[in-house]
Amino acid sequence: MRPSPAVLRDIVLVGGGHSHVGVLRHFGMKPEPGVRLTLISATLDTPYSGMLPGYVAGHYSFEQVHIDLPRLAAWAGARFVHDEAVGLDLAAGRVLLADRPAMAFDLCAINVGSTPQVAGVPGAAQHAVPVKPIPQFNARWLALLQRVRAQPGALTIAVVGGGAGGVELCLAMQHRLRRERQATGGDPETLRFHLFTQSKQVLPTHNAWVQRRFAQVLAERGVVLHLEAPVSQVTAQGLWAQSPNSPAQLWPADEVVWVTQAGGPAWLQASGLLLDAQGFVSVNASLQASDARVFASGDVASFTDRPLEKAGVFAVRMGQPLADNLRRHARGEPLRTWRPQRRWLALISTGDRHAVASRGAIGFAGDWVWRWKDAIDQRFMRRFNTWEAQRMAQEALPMQQAGTPQVALSVAERAQMKAAQSMRCGGCGAKVGASLLHQALADVLGTSDAARAKHPDVLIGLNAPDDAAVVRVPPGQALVHSIDFFRAFIDDPYLFGQIAANHALGDLYAMGARPHTATAVLTVPPGLDAEVQEQIRQLMAGALRVLDAADCALVGGHSAEGQELALGFAVTGLVDADLSGLMRKTGLQAGDALVLTKPLGTGVLMAAYATAAQVPGFRGAWAMEALQAMCRSNRAAAQVLAQQGVVACTDVTGFGLAGHLAEMLQAATPALGAELDMQALPLLAGAEHCAAAGVTSSLYGANRQWAQALLDDADWAHRADRADVARHALLFDPQTAGGLLAGVPAHRVQSCMAALAQAGDVQASVIGWVKTNDEGGPVLRLRPAPAAGAVAS
Repeated sequence: MRPSPAVLRDIVLVGGGHSHVGVLRHFGMKPEPGVRLTLISATLDTPYSGMLPGYVAGHYSFEQVHIDLPRLAAWAGARFVHDEAVGLDLAAGRVLLADRPAMAFDLCAINVGSTPQVAGVPGAAQHAVPVKPIPQFNARWLALLQRVRAQPGALTIAVVGGGAGGVELCLAMQHRLRRERQATGGDPETLRFHLFTQSKQVLPTHNAWVQRRFAQVLAERGVVLHLEAPVSQVTAQGLWAQSPNSPAQLWPADEVVWVTQAGGPAWLQASGLLLDAQGFVSVNASLQASDARVFASGDVASFTDRPLEKAGVFAVRMGQPLADNLRRHARGEPLRTWRPQRRWLALISTGDRHAVASRGAIGFAGDWVWRWKDAIDQRFMRRFNTWEAQRMAQEALPMQQAGTPQVALSVAERAQMKAAQSMRCGGCGAKVGASLLHQALADVLGTSDAARAKHPDVLIGLNAPDDAAVVRVPPGQALVHSIDFFRAFIDDPYLFGQIAANHALGDLYAMGARPHTATAVLTVPPGLDAEVQEQIRQLMAGALRVLDAADCALVGGHSAEGQELALGFAVTGLVDADLSGLMRKTGLQAGDALVLTKPLGTGVLMAAYATAAQVPGFRGAWAMEALQAMCRSNRAAAQVLAQQGVVACTDVTGFGLAGHLAEMLQAATPALGAELDMQALPLLAGAEHCAAAGVTSSLYGANRQWAQALLDDADWAHRADRADVARHALLFDPQTAGGLLAGVPAHRVQSCMAALAQAGDVQASVIGWVKTNDEGGPVLRLRPAPAAGAVAS
């Protein structure tokens, strides 16, 4: 990760809706110096609502209708935080998150859409399927598809909601499910559909011709339409609804889909923002909420000048004015007003590549209308996946647009930036200021057992102002010492803190030691006091989450200014003084199975993520999975290996699998060899794809040069027709917080693998076997994966 310019303003985008992807695109095309964007989203892929019915109907794949948020954020130079917003702390200027510390903001924009309000109808929350959040609906939809394919019996589906969304979804589901039933030899007439609405007509906000047209389509398709039929209860057997001339009755249904009565997310109620009666954020003509630092757009925004329909067209068109006003607010310039159109064109599909157009009093329909809609939708999606051309356009911007920041600063902030940009001292003059450090650590140290010196062996720790810690070594124990330190490779300090702590503890776990104490060393770039303070707060909160879980006491540390964010730990662990139970690199025996507890690929995936727009087919979800793998501790795996009597172990880190395994083989007496089963290597999703595309991490070349001479791979390594050429490259891929590599006695392999899986290391694999090496020469022999169409022996 290259050094970044000083951050003067943090704009936090909550939600990955249509408006916010537009904001990311605009800032990606024209960055604002001094402004950092952060996107917070509980989902990795955001659907384009205009194409979602087409996905349900089977006309599009999942990828065709979803925007890859981590990849878009990476292209735009924005941070991506995979978590759910659960509140706002306006007094502190922070977004509250479900699974990590609150995130500070200077400006905040909310684009989380609307949520079907099922709580007001008894049983709906338990038995109905809301169309939002989309990931949950999609999981239920895929299960329903599988049910229709596997079970030939009758099935009744009820859709609640007679607006454009409910009608379009109902027809799309019917079209797809009837085709699936027919394709499996079943009778599509056994599928029954009901549509319930409390309105007098379907599509009540559209003109009479469009209403009649869809009423006709529903009748022709055999969908039973229930008008003026509010649903009063949902049960496991179906739903209760009344009609104008009869009391409520039970309508049997196997699946109830809820597409009505939308409102804002519940957490907004306690946010302190002014909301409308449905719980949406009230905004003015500049899309600004009651707090001047907060903006809202899309369905979650309630436009106070005049009511707007909850339609995707408005969310899309708010993107440009929202981006402009966020930029102008950061610069201290007057905001501009947005004037939404009075009439707009709605293209509503009927499930079967046919669509109806509606605009004011005008309506028309045809297959050609669907093709028109398809062209519009595809053009919209291309704006978010043709980043090469957009990056070229960005690079062509005049130099002044990427030059001096135009952010409006206070007098105090200008003084801080002047100091940060002046000549910086070395020695102890390069330390982070005491007041900044103490304020940054106050939050996290107060909630951490590891940092509050509650550990019984910490006699003097962070709870005292002394120059060093004093720690008791328990009787009969010996200390294991290690240190790790590296610069940040991601721009999320909280995750980086977790990964750095995990990486440091990995050496202790590899030797069978129990973590005891840790001392932190960090560097942080100079900048605004608030930014430096927030970086340290997030960084140490992540690290302490890992240290607390490991029962490892943080007893001290050192901080200094540097060009880049970096973090490391000097750690100690405990083992029995007689060294019983110790695991070492020297303990391999011929016949041992080689077990790797974590999948490979963190190096190549992080390298690809850094240039995501340049790797065809790259998925942001791959990078998120790699980060999760790096955040996973080796503690449970180390305990399993110790219980299985393993004496040979190391952690796979910077030198890659080949390098660390070679160290173990050469350290054995006499020297040993090994055969690796390339097909058995556990790999992170996307690692092979990126390696095949030629992506490598910066240490790859040195790793390969050193370990290549130890490999007997001349028979196949450079042949393009082999299935495992990409896997060969991953042998040298440097791993961060990688898994444990252990030699497991042959008679313990089965029980060891079962115990690892039970402990949560479900991707642990037997990747090869230790062999004698009487003839000398290369110590590693590779068994290739079967070629395409071949059968493995």
